Amino acid sequence: MSRGKSDLAELVADTNAIAAAIRARSGVLVLHAWWGLNAFFKDLCKRLAREGLVAFAPDLYHGHVATTIEDAKQLRSKLNKQQVEADIAAGIEYLQGLDAVTSPHLGVIGFSLGAYYALGLSIDRPDVIRAVVAFYGTRTGDYARSQATYLCHLAETDEWVAASGVKKLDKALRAAHRSATFYTYAGTGHWFFEKDRADAYNPKATRLAWQRTVAFLRDTLAA
Repeated sequence: MSRGKSDLAELVADTNAIAAAIRARSGVLVLHAWWGLNAFFKDLCKRLAREGLVAFAPDLYHGHVATTIEDAKQLRSKLNKQQVEADIAAGIEYLQGLDAVTSPHLGVIGFSLGAYYALGLSIDRPDVIRAVVAFYGTRTGDYARSQATYLCHLAETDEWVAASGVKKLDKALRAAHRSATFYTYAGTGHWFFEKDRADAYNPKATRLAWQRTVAFLRDTLAA
C-alpha cells in the first residue's frame, strides 16, 4: 500500500507526528511502543533534535493512545501490518525530503512494539537504514541483507521479552556478520526508559541508555 504526498500530509497533520530539526544532517525515525504516539515519544523527538539529529515519529495508531495495558493490547490487536509498513515508509519519505537531512541513510529507534518494526525495517530497507536502536524488543529473522549497526537496550527482569528471543536475535545478527551491542540494565523491567511509566521508569538506567544512544547514533550515522 503506497501513499501520495496528500496522504502523507494528512498523516502528519491528523496524528500530530513530530518532525524536529536543529542544524542537522542525520535523520532518525522513532517508532513508539504499544501505547501509541503519546507525549513521551513526541518529546523524545525534541530531545533528539537538541542533540543535533532530525527526528520524526509516525503515529502507527492514527491518533489513538492507550494508558493501560488492556487498552494497549486492544490497539495492538487492531494493527494492520500493511498499513503500519505504509506509515513507516511514508515516515522515511518525509524524513528524506527535509532540507536538514542531507544523508540518504537513516537511523531508527524502536520501543517494544516499535523495536520489532525497527529491526524488521533494517531487513526490508537495507538501502536506507544504517543504525538501529532497539529498546526492550527483539525479532527473529534473516539479517543477511541488513547494512545496519545495532544497539539493543534490555531490562534485567522482563516478562514481555523472552531471554530466548534475545539469544536468537544475537545469533541471527552474528550469522549476518552485523555489528551489535547488547546492554542489560540492572534493576530494571520493561518500559524502564519511559518516564511516564511510573511503575517501571528507572532514572539511572535511562540516563546511561540515553548517553549510549546519542553517542551511537552520532558515530554510526556520521560514518
